[in-house]
Amino acid sequence: MVERGEKWGVIMLMGEYHHNIDEKGRIIIPSKFRYELGEKFIVTRGLDGCLFVYPMEEWNNIIDKLKTLPFTKKDARAFLRFFLSGATECAFDRQGRISISTPLASYAGIEKECVIIGVNDRLEIWSKNNWEKFFSQNEENLSDIAEDLFEVNIGI
Repeated sequence: MVERGEKWGVIMLMGEYHHNIDEKGRIIIPSKFRYELGEKFIVTRGLDGCLFVYPMEEWNNIIDKLKTLPFTKKDARAFLRFFLSGATECAFDRQGRISISTPLASYAGIEKECVIIGVNDRLEIWSKNNWEKFFSQNEENLSDIAEDLFEVNIGI
């Protein structure tokens, strides 16, 4: 489900959808996400073996933060290379599909079945196998993860 945060004026991407990548490397993005992404958006290598998809406004915020990283630090250079070298500006075709480049699909292990999830300010595109593996590895620890992240009771 996608809701434009009228109260706060922020993007809120959420939900889980299962699709297939076709032989030309195209994936249908659920219509609920298309409005929030806008006409042009960025797809890049994400963390944990998935792809990140950012609306341009969010991408520009990230770039502003990345510009503050000291290029003299080895980790900063490595992260920038990893994150930005795969970044591709995308737009939807008439069927609501986007093209995933071969290097990005290969990085994420996407061959056929994939899972598209909304994660607040971005989408993540996972191979079905990688998503199921991630989910099963973290499902049992969700209570511990929440306890470590939230010091105050926020109603979760």
